[in-house]
Amino acid sequence: MPVTTSPFTLSTPQDRTLNGLLDLPDSSKHSSPWPVVVVCHGFKGFMEWGFFPHVAQLLAERGFAVVRFNLSGAGQQPGEDEVSDLAAFRDNTYSRELEDLLAVIDALGEEIGDLAGEGNLDVERLGLFGHSRGGAAALLAAAHRDWAERVTALVTWASIAYVDRFGGDEERAEWHRRGKLTVVNSRTGQELPLGLGLLEDIETNRLKLDLEAAAGRRTAPWLIVHGEDDESVPVVEGERLAAAAAGEHEFERVKKAGHTFNAKHPFAGPTPQLTQAMNATQTWFRRHLGS
Repeated sequence: MPVTTSPFTLSTPQDRTLNGLLDLPDSSKHSSPWPVVVVCHGFKGFMEWGFFPHVAQLLAERGFAVVRFNLSGAGQQPGEDEVSDLAAFRDNTYSRELEDLLAVIDALGEEIGDLAGEGNLDVERLGLFGHSRGGAAALLAAAHRDWAERVTALVTWASIAYVDRFGGDEERAEWHRRGKLTVVNSRTGQELPLGLGLLEDIETNRLKLDLEAAAGRRTAPWLIVHGEDDESVPVVEGERLAAAAAGEHEFERVKKAGHTFNAKHPFAGPTPQLTQAMNATQTWFRRHLGS
């Protein structure tokens, strides 16, 4: 059988609904139990954006079970290209994204494990993969005091190094006054609201959301991949994370690469920069998770 993709739906402990996809290897080529890689998309992203299906296919072909999902604050249902639930997008926070990711990890042994077939997922060999803001969630999960021991390998692409990214004092005052901040999705032209909860999360949970501190706490081997020409998250942020990282880690600098490694949505095939990132990623996971 070729790689198979199956949908799933989870309810989080916070009563949010997560929709996801499970990509499984060809069982005639890769015997189970398979190591697992959980994929977390970034801000204004979704599990079917651009390179995510391609990355999932590659990893499944290498013998990994791949779990990708839409964060509850993405505001998108499976198959949608635009945000349809503006309220969910507005209410999203960094802390909620971490909660969503941890709920998916927790479901690997039951709901998602049942979908894969009893005994087919090796949850003792767990990799996390995050892009951009999803890299922050993956890093925070890998450094979480109650979850760190469950993470065997970590890969982040173009990850942010700090969460406080939203304007100066005047913009914050206006955000507080109006109760929201509006951002534009350059791909779709949609005007999207950020609720006051996001600003309050940043202001009240600075220690919990300190990504450089998390880099020093996490113990899972970590591959940090960043494009030299990243227009959204400058490469210096990847360098900051690498400088703060303890334990085993590597920094993969991709020349002439932007934030999405020059890939687009709809996906038109891998670029040389994306291929470099993907090759480094699958090599890292095979080294530390096996397959």
